[in-house]
Parts: sequence; structure tokens; C-alpha cells
Amino acid sequence: MGNGDWHASDPRVDALVYELIGAVADKWTMLLLETLDEQGEMRFTQISRAIPGISQKMLTQTLRRMERDGFVTRTVHAVVPPRVDYRLTPLGESLGEAFCGVWHWAEANLDAVAKAREGFDGISSPP
Repeated sequence: MGNGDWHASDPRVDALVYELIGAVADKWTMLLLETLDEQGEMRFTQISRAIPGISQKMLTQTLRRMERDGFVTRTVHAVVPPRVDYRLTPLGESLGEAFCGVWHWAEANLDAVAKAREGFDGISSPP
């Protein structure tokens, strides 16, 4: 990757990588991947409670996009009141594994990033 030759030989692969980075790099998708990976199958309301700050609209949009991309399955149960469960697919699990390195990196480098920010903010702050 360091030699500048990071593009795939198939332009469709490049297109998919760009799309996935755009979709997965948003915080809600990352948090949904982590939550569903840790908790397994969950109801919509359980997911909503497990991810602080996510609106019902954003949760719905993110889950629909993840379902379209094959990352989650949505199971509707014919009961009253309606019950809908979400679960990661094997594809979603593998994507979560690929991105879990971000959490490991953040955990290992938390103090270094905080120190760098403090140093920068101290230099950049007007007197």
C-alpha cells in the first residue's frame, strides 16, 4: 500500500471499496456493526437503547442500508404488536472483523492522541 499502487486491477473492486468506506465509515454503521456483533439478534427498540444518541430515523436508514448491502437480516414476526429482529449476516460479521482494528488502534493510542491534541491546542490557541 505504501508504493502508491493500491488500486485493484478490477475497477469494480475500487468502486466497491469506495462505496463501503463511504457507508461503513459513518459512525452509526460502525456502532451498529459492533452492537449487533456483541449482542447477536436484537429488536429495533433494543438497538435504539443500546446506541445512545441515534434517532429513530437514522437507525431506520442505517439498518435499511445495511440490509440492502447484505450486512444484516431483518426478520418480521407476525405478532401483535409487530416485532422485527435484526442480526448480522456472515458478510456483516466479516466486515465488522475487518473494521474492529479501529477500536483496537483507538484503545492502544488513546493517550498519544490526547497528548497530541493538547499540544496542538496549546500552540494554536490565541493568547
